[in-house]
Amino acid sequence: MVGAAVACGLVWRGAKVVAVDGGDGDFRASRANFGLVWLQGKGLGQPAYQRLTGRSVEGWSDFAVRLGEISGIDVHFQRRGSLVFCLGEGELEARRARLSRLQVELGAGEPDFEILNRHDLERFLPGVRLGDRVSGASLRPRDGHVNPLRLLAGLQRSFTLSGGTLRCSQPVSRLQPSGEGFIVEAGDERFAAARLVVAAGIASGDLAAPLGIAAPVRPQRGQLLVTERLEPMLPMAASGLRQTMDGTFMIGLTNEEVGPDTSVTVKAATSMSRRAVAILPDLARATVVRHWAGLRVMTPDGFPIYAQSEQHPGAFVVTCHSGIALAAAHAGEVAAGIVAGKLPAELSPFHNGRFDVPKAA
Repeated sequence: MVGAAVACGLVWRGAKVVAVDGGDGDFRASRANFGLVWLQGKGLGQPAYQRLTGRSVEGWSDFAVRLGEISGIDVHFQRRGSLVFCLGEGELEARRARLSRLQVELGAGEPDFEILNRHDLERFLPGVRLGDRVSGASLRPRDGHVNPLRLLAGLQRSFTLSGGTLRCSQPVSRLQPSGEGFIVEAGDERFAAARLVVAAGIASGDLAAPLGIAAPVRPQRGQLLVTERLEPMLPMAASGLRQTMDGTFMIGLTNEEVGPDTSVTVKAATSMSRRAVAILPDLARATVVRHWAGLRVMTPDGFPIYAQSEQHPGAFVVTCHSGIALAAAHAGEVAAGIVAGKLPAELSPFHNGRFDVPKAA
């Protein structure tokens, strides 16, 4: 998803681009993505990430329109707001405190979120039967959600229809600097380019190393459930609970440090199901039709890496765990910086050099 968005942004700016992708069996965050396009609650401790995500989320409407016009694929983008349901007064107060800290860090004016108590929430969601333990929710009206699989298809089709060349099922075996450019070996093909972007998820660290770019990333497992199609019940996306335009419910997520393991567990399914039913009791009658897992791309501090090699200028790495919400930014300001040969100053807080901290004796 990250590489496809950057690739679209590059060809939209007139660059000649070859995107080399791996196989369907590769580890991909895209295959277990929840599809959230939102800012709510993101970036505690890093105001630059709040601002980056905010710019991307605000640019998503135009981005979705452009994808649809070029590809002919409706990515099912909806901007109806985002909810984070709270069970018990303790969760509600903790949510209020977190969002208030984020607002202070950002130094903004009026808060862009609301805290709804149980009474407010029932008025806001008329006709929705809430569980007895639901104490309220936080709301951000400008957030939304999208169909991740349709988005990936739309990105790839937009890329090729805009003049890009896509090579699928050809894992990269070698990257190396060559003169004033770079050589990429993938499958039985060899490509030469003046510039190179590594956006390979959890493989980015290994691939970027020969280019002089340290990209410390690790996999984090997230498990998901999806139900059968149901009548419309939830009008907007919620954290860990989303009804798609097709009527299915997505239920998740987990955050598990288990290495490159995409197996699923009964424990996770039980935990996710119990919370979902505690929020919306009517889900108890729904049939779960799929349970699967994917791997997020995580850095030591959880924020993206956008960097150009100092040893080999023209080589860039782009990696993050929020490939959906940041897709508009990746096709926008990130791609523009790569074309210009210099990433914008607004992205400097995400340089990989921030991890070069000497260990204490």
